[in-house]
Amino acid sequence: MSLDPEHVRMAEALLFASKEPLDEAALAERLPEGADIPAILATIEEHYRHKGVNLTRLAGKWTFLTAPDLSWLLEEERETTRRLSRAALETLAIIAYHQPVTRAEIEEIRGVGLSRGTMDVLFDAGWIRPRGRRRTPGRPVTYGVTEDFLIHFGLDDIKDLPGFDEMKAAGLLNTEPTGIFRDLARANEEEDSLEDPEEEEL
Repeated sequence: MSLDPEHVRMAEALLFASKEPLDEAALAERLPEGADIPAILATIEEHYRHKGVNLTRLAGKWTFLTAPDLSWLLEEERETTRRLSRAALETLAIIAYHQPVTRAEIEEIRGVGLSRGTMDVLFDAGWIRPRGRRRTPGRPVTYGVTEDFLIHFGLDDIKDLPGFDEMKAAGLLNTEPTGIFRDLARANEEEDSLEDPEEEEL
């Protein structure tokens, strides 16, 4: 069955106009019945592959982003944001790479106590959320990253997180691996890092 060009135009318009990334279900709701959403997205992605904006998949949703090689043009237009403290950055990294993880586990990995303010900053940013409770004594709450975290950092899936060597090559780290990154290889190789059989939903 040939692809209807009008369906492609409609999807293109929706993706351009949307303030947030759209998933296939959202596009299907707005397009005529029978529209081949995967084929439409593939067509648009190919069309914009070498243009100033690219159709990019983030957290399982689709949005237009500036082509990576042209991002320097927009540096002055970017909104200035407050930098995360070292404690917040380390905590976010631990949660991202070890999720679902409890507060006690975060403190054990960092080697220091975790202040409430550090978690509040990450909650306010919308980057972490409670994941459930461990079926262990005390039933501690576990934490994981959110869809907003994936979108903000340009990731489609948690498995796309860079390893230590990649972060060091990009200039994001200038020290040797610490306890925070000890299990990166293991975490990245897990088939589904977002599931925990010993975890209860809140």
